[in-house]
Amino acid sequence: MATGGVPRPGVAVLGLALGLALLAGASATACDNSGSVGGRSPGRAGVPPSPRTTPAQELCARVVGYWSRKVLDSDTYGDYQTMGLSNGQYEILRSVVDAARAVKRRQGAEAADQLIDRRAHEGCADWYRTGGPSNGPWQ
Repeated sequence: MATGGVPRPGVAVLGLALGLALLAGASATACDNSGSVGGRSPGRAGVPPSPRTTPAQELCARVVGYWSRKVLDSDTYGDYQTMGLSNGQYEILRSVVDAARAVKRRQGAEAADQLIDRRAHEGCADWYRTGGPSNGPWQ
């Protein structure tokens, strides 16, 4: 049995050229003019884009607004830990609810609801601007 002869130099060059041509062709067909791959946004093939994250300030406003509405019609504030609030968020809630109760008596439930949204966003923005729960700089 023979173990093969001397390779012909033209075959190796032809194989390399063919491989490069296939690679270039595959790359050209996968991209459109916008630079996106396969008509999708750039990224790894087959991997969906990462979901958006909600900023901590917005989550704070949502949870404070939710619990403010729940507490508005009751006589008690409840325990901040069972609400899933931090101490800072609970302080915002107490301020929001106190103001909303006064507005509700004078102007009605709809005005109180609007005030809750506004004050929760303002309170959380201020709280996170000064560092939020970590008391560090807002990044």
